[in-house]
Amino acid sequence: MNFRIDDKPVCHCGVFGVYGSDEAALETYYGLHALQHRGQEASGILTRHLKNNKPYFNIIKGEGLVSEVFDNFDAWGEVLIGNASIGHNRYSTTGSSESRKNIQPFFVNYRLGNLAVAHNGNLTNANQLRNQLVEDGAIFQTTSDTEIILHLIARSKLDNQVDQIREALLKVEGAYSFIFLTDNKLIAARDPFGFRPLSIGKKNGHFLVASETCAFDIISAEYVRDVLPGEIIVIDDEVMESKSIKSYNLGIQLPKAKHCIFEYIYFSRPDSRVFNHNVDKVRRRLGKILARNYPVTDPDGQKVIVISVPDSSNTAAIGYENQLEKMDIPAKLEIGLIRSHYIGRTFIQPGQQKREIGVRIKFNIVKGVLENRTIVLIDDSIVRGTTSKQLVALIREAKPKSIHLRISSPPVKFPCYYGMDFPSKEELVANQMDSNVEKIREYLGVDSLEYLTITDMLQSVYEEDEDSFCTACFSGDYPTQIDSSFKKDIYEV
Repeated sequence: MNFRIDDKPVCHCGVFGVYGSDEAALETYYGLHALQHRGQEASGILTRHLKNNKPYFNIIKGEGLVSEVFDNFDAWGEVLIGNASIGHNRYSTTGSSESRKNIQPFFVNYRLGNLAVAHNGNLTNANQLRNQLVEDGAIFQTTSDTEIILHLIARSKLDNQVDQIREALLKVEGAYSFIFLTDNKLIAARDPFGFRPLSIGKKNGHFLVASETCAFDIISAEYVRDVLPGEIIVIDDEVMESKSIKSYNLGIQLPKAKHCIFEYIYFSRPDSRVFNHNVDKVRRRLGKILARNYPVTDPDGQKVIVISVPDSSNTAAIGYENQLEKMDIPAKLEIGLIRSHYIGRTFIQPGQQKREIGVRIKFNIVKGVLENRTIVLIDDSIVRGTTSKQLVALIREAKPKSIHLRISSPPVKFPCYYGMDFPSKEELVANQMDSNVEKIREYLGVDSLEYLTITDMLQSVYEEDEDSFCTACFSGDYPTQIDSSFKKDIYEV
């Protein structure tokens, strides 16, 4: 078993699409760079080009970061030609992480031509659909749930690809943000609950689709709007001429939206706009609510030193320190932990060295900042608790007066089935400690520990109906039915 240095939930995929650009592959390459945080296991780009008016698909994909898979532009730039492209960054959800066949995009050639897909999310009825398809004679090339959608589309008796896609989407359940590429269309679709983000951009007259808006910024593209829950967006040559995007819907009464609140807490980059809010703004609010509800003071009247677990907690730490100052509590935001950005996809076998070296590879302390000071450590979540415990021990080496841990989310008590890599319920420290915060505090070795409540957390998005967000990993209240076999398999792949 491998030990992951960063004991954090993992978002499973980032998707990016381009239609109508002579630099489609290059723009997709840069877009995937900006979305690297959403998947660091594998990457792939597929393009469409015309030769003698006949469409051809070309693909390059492989294990590793975007910069590793596409390290030689002279080589891949000659292969990935054309004015339409889709790309994918992967962290495995369903489907073995060790199989190269599971690296997206996937594509097939069927009776209506070429069809490729890139997917962010999890299909919660994947096992049921897969079993039905196998019984009907389907042959699967991968163990990924994404391949199911291709089989459903290819088996459709309808003669319009948009209608085929709509028909297939009506059969799947769970979370999905899909980008499809056909011989003459780029199609984006989002599940009726809108679990995962998906946005539309524009640059020099051509259109783009991406998991996050930060992928538009890197290529100086303009954010247009989000793909709505239950919406299918079609971009083709007619759209390029009219500049008016074609929109279709699934043809069902949409349920109440259930956006993943963890996109704000951890997954999305702070410079992105997600679910109609700036991520940075929401994270600052989370930090302010933490400070207002759970402040820390120094017993000797010195300034409280506020530090973050970089990088995802940086913005919440800013909000926490600002709120302490507003409450006339002397405080100072400092860099107390230095994070190495050069470890890549490093994994450690527990038998090789003690697990504690994992944290030291990634973090080091600034002793002059921490020594003999009251420290407030801001983090976004605690999952297994192993990394948090080791970080606290590392900070103790600087001999602070005390360490107070503040978490900008509630205790994680339940696994996620909608596209996050939370471990099984038994591995979650909040469950191991029976949700007893005092027991968790003792285990981590901090002087005090406080989490946000679900109500506290939802105050950070007060412009929206608080019931518009999925909080299943905190509450166990799942918006959809979960296939029992899926519950078992998702953490065993």
